[in-house]
Amino acid sequence: MDLLLFLRKRSPKFKLILAWLGCFSLIALVALTCRPSLSEDQLVRRAREIHRRILTIDSHCDTPMMMLRPGWDIGQRHDPGQKESGQIDLPRMREGGLDGLFFAIYVGQGPLTEEGYAKARERAHQLIQAVHKMVENYSEQIGLALTPEDAYRLKREGRLIAFMGMENGYPIGRNLSLLEEYYHLGIRYLTLAHSQDNDICDSATDRANPEDKGLSYFGRQVVKACNRLGIMIDVSHVSEKSFWDVIEVSKAPVIASHSSCRALCDSPRNLSDEMIKALARKGGVIQICFLSSYVRQPKPNPERDRALKELEAKYGGNIRTIQDEALLKKAMEEYNEIRRRFPQELATVKDVVDHIEHVIKIAGVDYVGIGTDFDGGGGVEGCRDVSEMYRVTVELLRRGYKEKDLAKIWGGNLMRVFNEVIRVSRRLQKEANGLF
Repeated sequence: MDLLLFLRKRSPKFKLILAWLGCFSLIALVALTCRPSLSEDQLVRRAREIHRRILTIDSHCDTPMMMLRPGWDIGQRHDPGQKESGQIDLPRMREGGLDGLFFAIYVGQGPLTEEGYAKARERAHQLIQAVHKMVENYSEQIGLALTPEDAYRLKREGRLIAFMGMENGYPIGRNLSLLEEYYHLGIRYLTLAHSQDNDICDSATDRANPEDKGLSYFGRQVVKACNRLGIMIDVSHVSEKSFWDVIEVSKAPVIASHSSCRALCDSPRNLSDEMIKALARKGGVIQICFLSSYVRQPKPNPERDRALKELEAKYGGNIRTIQDEALLKKAMEEYNEIRRRFPQELATVKDVVDHIEHVIKIAGVDYVGIGTDFDGGGGVEGCRDVSEMYRVTVELLRRGYKEKDLAKIWGGNLMRVFNEVIRVSRRLQKEANGLF
């Protein structure tokens, strides 16, 4: 204030300068506040234009299970919301502006026995072959990608992109050499566990032992082998101690292929702020999941909860761990009937974007992406299937995000991590061969 009084006395033009500055500030303020907002149709058109330019990748779907159903064809369009339609097919990918998917080779956790491992391997190979058959039958529409370079090339060619990730390390059993076999078949990330403990690590849910033991000795060898091969390590589904053990052991960035933020929805399947920050410091990425109960705390629904508990009791636990295909189909039909009878109020696209923004707030825009878990429970109001994926971009545009950041969220961040995992793999292989 003393400085202002001094300038007034010394400069006769000071009042004129202040007046001009005031007018300029007022004009700038009016320009900002009066900037015309885009209509919904304009936002949709802009979102679709952006999707045509940028690479858009969903890091997790369970659609390979649909591919094994007799008569179900991923190349044909299925009406959204209809029984047996699923949430993903190639025509609807085009409609939603989604370029590529990591198709999950999911095998439910079974007994830790040689017989259990053999069944798990058989199931994994069936699912892998289903993805290979898809890209063979529809080679003009979609191609198998093994690297980020493949993904960008397929995008330029106008084709869709199929990656593969293995959800649950159970098919490896205790045989580390199988990991290399799966790599050569196209697996490019490994979700270390699913909803129960396995030989690799403890799970975030349904643990047999309340004590969280984290990564086993074998699990540490699996992490090191993934680093050497160039397989991304996925910490979705793993216990908290397993997460921190992976962060310590891995020499490469890690991903959470389909998890959300615990600060916004308190679930053991979500990551705490401390975990998200550690993932970011490691150079990794969290891919926000669309499973409603991981996005927003569900409202109490005692009848639904009771029916689901009765279903689990009938089938001996989590129905997604059922390995017999016919029995799994029957259980899933009963599960879907319960969902129909006792509908849950779904989280919304806005809630999903709240999770994206939370990661950006605490870690930065370079460490977040999208992993819907479609065909595995994912789906929110406003984005119930792949044909509606562009609506996430509409909401991000509404909140002021620019194309540069959208490109990172939709695939750039995940591809950056993937490239770094490959770089670390090459370095480790050179070190092992004595080339350094």
